[in-house]
Amino acid sequence: MTSTAEHTGIRIAADNPNHHLWNNHGTWFLHYTVHPTPFTKERIRRSLGTKDISVARTRRDTFFSHLFAKQAAA
Repeated sequence: MTSTAEHTGIRIAADNPNHHLWNNHGTWFLHYTVHPTPFTKERIRRSLGTKDISVARTRRDTFFSHLFAKQAAA
């Protein structure tokens, strides 16, 4: 990452409860894109360490709430 501040703009489709979730051979991952500069983007995939979709949704929501809190504090 660069020293430029990242801007978080999470787009969530209300009709898709699995938005930002990706199942890779039974394990759920969080998948999102960040824009460290106005001219670049980086796709991030992080294992949520679960095979249970309800646990994956909870972990996704927790991750994004921490991300928003961190950005608001900056």
